[in-house]
Amino acid sequence: MNRYRPRTLALELIMIAVALVVAFPVYVLVNLAVRPTSDTSSPIRPTASPTIDNFTQAWQQGGLGGALFNSVLVTAGSVAIILAVSSFAAYPLARSTARWSRGLFLLVMVGLIVPFQLAALPLYQTMRDLGLLGTPWALILYYSGLQVPFTVFLYAGFLRALPRDFEDAALIDGCTPTQGFRYVVLPMLKPVTVTALVLNAVAVWNDFFTPLLYLSGSTQQTMPVAIAGFVGQYVTDWNLVFAALAISIVPILAVYFALQRSIISGFAGGLKG
Repeated sequence: MNRYRPRTLALELIMIAVALVVAFPVYVLVNLAVRPTSDTSSPIRPTASPTIDNFTQAWQQGGLGGALFNSVLVTAGSVAIILAVSSFAAYPLARSTARWSRGLFLLVMVGLIVPFQLAALPLYQTMRDLGLLGTPWALILYYSGLQVPFTVFLYAGFLRALPRDFEDAALIDGCTPTQGFRYVVLPMLKPVTVTALVLNAVAVWNDFFTPLLYLSGSTQQTMPVAIAGFVGQYVTDWNLVFAALAISIVPILAVYFALQRSIISGFAGGLKG
């Protein structure tokens, strides 16, 4: 029989304290997003007369409709390419026992430690020569290369923990290695695929520097760049800034909550392996 001990109470108090620390910035964000501009009281003080006018003004003044479309396009396109390339690349690297496999895997992992700023100028010149500057396709191409090493690392670790029995049985039944991967292995990769999807989507969605660099001088922008436009040198309407931030958070939160169970399963599977 389990007893409610002082240690249990202490753990509960610690978890409550951590939850309050995490929830406090979210409270301030929502509180200021629904606060009228005429209210100059403390950000901590609850808003007496909430309004949604800030969201309407932020949407119209910041051109958030186009920015939201571009962010969704860039994130969805990049993540789709990243997952497809990384899963196909990780499978032979994780399953092959040849000497070249380990060397090639280490070569891919170099992409995790090399700062992307080192390649910023050459990549910018390459995008310019390809005529992609000022278009979302430049960002999709950039993120697809940047995030592949990390995603290959996730897939390879998960694949090494999977038994080979099912795919060996598929090969005996006449499947080719590609068919075995597609019909047998790929469905078993769902937990790590969802985890990689969310991690990459958050990284791409929240990036500010790359869209600012590659879309500079064009009418195209993503959500982080559009939100930065509300911050002026002399005057900043923080209520509109927080309203725009709330709008930008909703899509990525919706994806996270929709896939929450699979994300937890993916992390648990990785820890077991």
